[in-house]
Amino acid sequence: MMRTSDWTPDLNGVSGPTYLAIANALADSIKKGTLRAGDRLPPQRTLAALLGIDFTTVSRGYAEAQRRELIEARVGQGTYVRSPKLKLVSSDVPSSIDMLINHPPRFINPALEARIWEGIPGALADRGMDMLMRYQVPSGAMKDRVVGANWLGGRLPGLTVERILICPGAQGALLATAMMLARTGETICIEELTYPGFILLAKELGIRLAPVEMDEHGARPDSLDLICRSEKPKAFYCTPILHNPTTVSMPLARRIALVEVARRHNLPIIEDDNYWPLFATRGNTSEALKEFPSLASLAPELVYYIAGIAKCVSPALRIAYLVVPDQHAADRADTMIRATASMAAPLSAALASYWIESGLADAILDAIRAESNARQTIAHQILSSDLSGSNTEGFHLWLPLPPPWTLNAFTTQLRIAGISIAGSEAFSVSPAPEGVRLCLGAPDTRADLDRCLQRIADILHLKSPAHRQVI
Repeated sequence: MMRTSDWTPDLNGVSGPTYLAIANALADSIKKGTLRAGDRLPPQRTLAALLGIDFTTVSRGYAEAQRRELIEARVGQGTYVRSPKLKLVSSDVPSSIDMLINHPPRFINPALEARIWEGIPGALADRGMDMLMRYQVPSGAMKDRVVGANWLGGRLPGLTVERILICPGAQGALLATAMMLARTGETICIEELTYPGFILLAKELGIRLAPVEMDEHGARPDSLDLICRSEKPKAFYCTPILHNPTTVSMPLARRIALVEVARRHNLPIIEDDNYWPLFATRGNTSEALKEFPSLASLAPELVYYIAGIAKCVSPALRIAYLVVPDQHAADRADTMIRATASMAAPLSAALASYWIESGLADAILDAIRAESNARQTIAHQILSSDLSGSNTEGFHLWLPLPPPWTLNAFTTQLRIAGISIAGSEAFSVSPAPEGVRLCLGAPDTRADLDRCLQRIADILHLKSPAHRQVI
């Protein structure tokens, strides 16, 4: 039978935001049985008056509890404690894990989460109505470009604001750059394993892709030079740090050798540096990056440099920074952004700038690094002998497939186990070494990741894997 509760939380001595304390108190009361499923909670204004706090604080507390699926609001009736959801009995692996998309792992840090949400209204309001009611220039608001230049300053010494543009995500930056440098039927060089989003983009634009052979240090300069001599490509697209998918980070000597080839052929380089903030999670990032400088710092006259914040801060903010060689290239990029997207979303750009300036971006990055570090440790404990020198930074790994496994057989076996994974065919336009990318951020928790990787390891070491499913 439904009852109306006179529930009132005790907020004496609580630390942190009051609205989170209200949500936590609700959770605690439900756990102890003080509140039961179907109980009607006090109206928000009544509770605010009883507690002597602002109505909006109570409203946020109820909203947070609703987000946690503790309570539900019924239009015209009030707010009620929800019935607990029935959960399936846990199996060795969660019912389905999608490792196809390489996104950051979820971190658990309530204090940081509260900081993130609390500052958003003020940060956006400071921009005024012009941000909401006026179109911005395609290259982005000057304030956001300045913030971006400061964010990248340690990676690109001497960067000036005139060379940086705000783009609608790294994919938007890649689209604008590819359209600037190549036309339908022309060629762009890529690493033999490369980012699938660039393969798709090139296909839609009718751009031919020429794969550059790779070794344990990344793209081979001799292979790039050979293609330049025979095919006259328009650009070379590469990911020099925490390469997607292999995790290879090019050493300094390899970077210099590739730049020398590009200079010899006057070949523009498109440098995808989205993973650089995640580099060297176990040491000093600034020191480590001195050994792995950006290609743009080695050849600023040739390199179109792209760094987004989806991988290191939040995938929800589709904002990336495009750094071009000179003013002429900046003008061309401005035109391409206008033609393809009009502009990056000003609200997202403003929020990205606020997070960077306030230090929140660094705090989020630190949390992602710490969680990635913990997940890398789990992965290397389970698959250490199978990873073939895969990097220990970031949140993805490359798993080469040993004989007698074929890519099709292995990915099929994983699908049967409820694990979706991307194999080498997604990253290549020609025959390439067979392997799969493991996205460590896909499972919700470390425990889920542990069970998932244990299952992958079990399948990897099956005897006669190619015939196991034949009946």
